Amino acid sequence: MFRDEDGFTTVGVALALLVTLSLVFTSAQVYRVSSASADVQDVADAVALAAENEVAEFMIVVRVCDAVALSLSLTGAVVAGLGVAALCTPATAGASGVLLDAARKVVRARDAFAEKAAAGLNRLQKALPFLAAANAASVASANNGGAMGASYLGLAVLVPADGEELSVGAVEGAEDLVDEAEREADDIKQAAAEAEEAAREAAACKERAFLRDCGDAPAYCMYERAATLAGMAGADNPRYASVDVWSFSVALDRARAYYACRLAAEEPEGSSAEERARSALRERFYRYAAAEVERGYVRETADSFEAFFPHLPKNTAEMRQTSLYTETVYPVTAVGGGRAVVHAWPGCPEAAGATGTASIAQMEADDCPACPACGFTAASMGKVAAASTSIENGFEHHYEAVAQAADEYQKARAKLDPLAAEVKGKAGGLLDRCLDVLRRAGGMRIDAAPPGRFGTVAFAVNTNVAAASTGFANGYVREAGALGARAAVSAATLVAEPSDEGRNVVSSLLDGLRGEGGAATGALGVVLDCWSGLLGAYLEGQGAVQGAIERAVDALPFASASGLGSWAAGAFGKAAEALGLEPAKLDALKPVLVNTAHVASADDASFSARFLAVKAQAVAHPLASTDLFSSVVTAAEAAAVEGVAGLDGTVEIASVRLFGDDGPAIPITIALPQAARDAVADFASGVADGVRSVYAQVTGVRTWE
Repeated sequence: MFRDEDGFTTVGVALALLVTLSLVFTSAQVYRVSSASADVQDVADAVALAAENEVAEFMIVVRVCDAVALSLSLTGAVVAGLGVAALCTPATAGASGVLLDAARKVVRARDAFAEKAAAGLNRLQKALPFLAAANAASVASANNGGAMGASYLGLAVLVPADGEELSVGAVEGAEDLVDEAEREADDIKQAAAEAEEAAREAAACKERAFLRDCGDAPAYCMYERAATLAGMAGADNPRYASVDVWSFSVALDRARAYYACRLAAEEPEGSSAEERARSALRERFYRYAAAEVERGYVRETADSFEAFFPHLPKNTAEMRQTSLYTETVYPVTAVGGGRAVVHAWPGCPEAAGATGTASIAQMEADDCPACPACGFTAASMGKVAAASTSIENGFEHHYEAVAQAADEYQKARAKLDPLAAEVKGKAGGLLDRCLDVLRRAGGMRIDAAPPGRFGTVAFAVNTNVAAASTGFANGYVREAGALGARAAVSAATLVAEPSDEGRNVVSSLLDGLRGEGGAATGALGVVLDCWSGLLGAYLEGQGAVQGAIERAVDALPFASASGLGSWAAGAFGKAAEALGLEPAKLDALKPVLVNTAHVASADDASFSARFLAVKAQAVAHPLASTDLFSSVVTAAEAAAVEGVAGLDGTVEIASVRLFGDDGPAIPITIALPQAARDAVADFASGVADGVRSVYAQVTGVRTWE
């Protein structure tokens, strides 16, 4: 009954099963004890990461303050530049005073903010050890419970424990720029107003000339008359739709082409002597006119204008003032009594046997009788020009109007150009100084070296003493004592990770600041919009600066007859392009686990030195190192307790008052972690005391530091 021939017995099977079950439950118990013992290391790692995360969040606050200080610096310089540009045109001159005053207030707001931000960040730096300790303890306690009934204490030490004092200087030259702009304001505005008046006068002259040249088409004008009378088209007779793209040289070139064409095509309109005489005189006039307009010129730049439009005679009296009156080209014959007769052209029937030539002036001086065939007199030549100059269907009529407008335009420009040069000289110097201030502003940044910049050393203790079989009681493993207190150390540091996370966090905070700016209209609205755009300069660099300036320029009516407003706005925009502002490095700062020696060796403070010494001792003599925590925790306790003073639920870093005390205040407030808000003044001391008590549990001796 108890055996068979194969050696299998009931007793053997029972014993095998018992041994197997004992091994299974023993292995499981060993695994559970080992896991419960190892859990404290995981908690220590979590504690270290949580504490170092407070440093990462502090750096986000620094970046926001840096962005605000930078944007205010840029806004002050940009608004001052806009104020200078606004002086250059009467339409915006009234806004220049508001803009310059706003620039001064923004500069002062920036300096006040920078001072308060430095103080607030320094205050927050001192609280970082406490905040790190509070967050570490909160994470440790969150791991309490479980199958083994864990009860964790966690303490974190920032390395180094102290941060470097933050200070942010004022942007040099900003207020001096505003002061100088205000001193020069009256002179610039007066010169700009006089330039605007001269520019309007010049624009009216140019408009008249444009209409008489081609703008009145299809009504009578030089363009229409050239096409009708001379059949001109294409490049010889262009038509422009706007005075903005037309110039006086167009009319002069058209006149040159017209007289060359008329001269080449001139023929008598009939066979009578009188008609052939008129044709000869017209040819003489066209040749003279072609030579005259060839002497004309137009020299125009943005800063100067010089032109010469030869005036053609429009009657006999004016003809007498030209070479048409004095040129000796007319054939002379003699009649009875020794008197001479002057003929209109050599082909006159009465000009046969001419003995020489004479001028019209000689003909009038000698009181020569008129030729009976051609009837040539001084009035004959005078009428050639008069016929087409005195009435609007003549080309010369419109040419003369353009020539007169060119003379008037040149006089207006003679007044305008020196005034414009004065405005550009004074305003240009101020705009150059704006660029200098912008460059200084771009270099005035907040650099922080906070506590914990090298990392965090964390301590975790599971103070719960539990039976080894807790939660796994069985009859296969004999109860053999309790699982005592367990402890572990860990460390974390910050690494920059290429990611949009850091950029997105700062961007969302800056968007909130934009929304808090309030609504304003007019010049102050331009200032607020400008600041809102320049907040993005921290994230986007030069592109945001250019965009903010372009939107501000578009919001002001810089267009003017003199073009000085557009010039100033354009000059300021080009100057700002040379700033070349680079966006801030916004890689996400994330805590990662590292060896505790790497963190402690980066600092030479007493805590780090003591920790490294104790760690070296623990490595060399592991059985004699039970005082690890009690030896190094006290330094952490002192640093954490120091940061508790004066803290409540929130910390206001600084507030932005863009327009001084009368304007809206935009606070930058940091909410403390829930663990810190719930903590009391003796929080850190209580955690440290609990960690030190581990030594007493192990050795039975309480070590007092």
